[in-house]
Amino acid sequence: MPRERTNTARLSFEEARPHVRPCEVPGCAADGGFRAPRSRDRLNEYWWFCLDHVREYNSRWDYYAGMSERDIEQELRRDMTWQRPTWPLGSWYARERHLRDRVMRGFAFGDDEAAEAAAHAAARPRARTPEDDARAVLDVTASADFNEIKARYRELVKRHHPDANGGDKDAEERLKQINQAYTTLKTCYGA
Repeated sequence: MPRERTNTARLSFEEARPHVRPCEVPGCAADGGFRAPRSRDRLNEYWWFCLDHVREYNSRWDYYAGMSERDIEQELRRDMTWQRPTWPLGSWYARERHLRDRVMRGFAFGDDEAAEAAAHAAARPRARTPEDDARAVLDVTASADFNEIKARYRELVKRHHPDANGGDKDAEERLKQINQAYTTLKTCYGA
C-alpha cells in the first residue's frame, strides 16, 4: 500500500527554533538563556539574562548585603549543617548513660525490685569501660563530678609536663595518657 503524502507547509528556520526568553535588561535584544535569583529572599524566582548581563549581575551579587555580622555568622553556621537542626553528641551520650545507670541502680523499680536488681547487677562482673580506665589514669573516683576531674587534670599536667621534668620522655608519655583520659571524661560528661 503506497504511503500517502500530505501537503504540510514547511516551517521556516525562525519558526522551528525553540522559544527562548528575551534578556530582561531594557534595550537588550539578546536571548535570555541564563537565570539569576531575584533576591536573597526569593531564590526560586529568577531574572533571565543574556550571557553578558548575567556575568555583570553575578559580579555585583552579594547574598549577604544588608545583613549584620551576627546574622551572617548565624547563616554560615546553619549552612555548615545544610540548615538542619543539630545537637552535641556528648550531651546525648552522657544523658543516655545517666539513664542507664539509674535503671541499673534500681531507681526505676519499686523497693523489692530495686533490691533484686541491685543484687543481680552486683553478682555479674561488669566490663571495664573507657571511662573507668580514664578515671584510673586520673586517679579519681566514679562519683567525682566534672569540676573535681578538671582540678585533678590540671594538677597532673603541672606535675608531668615535660618542661617541668627537663624533657623527660616518660613524663611526656604519661602526659599523653593524662590528656587522653581527660578527653574521654570530658566527652562523657558532655563538657
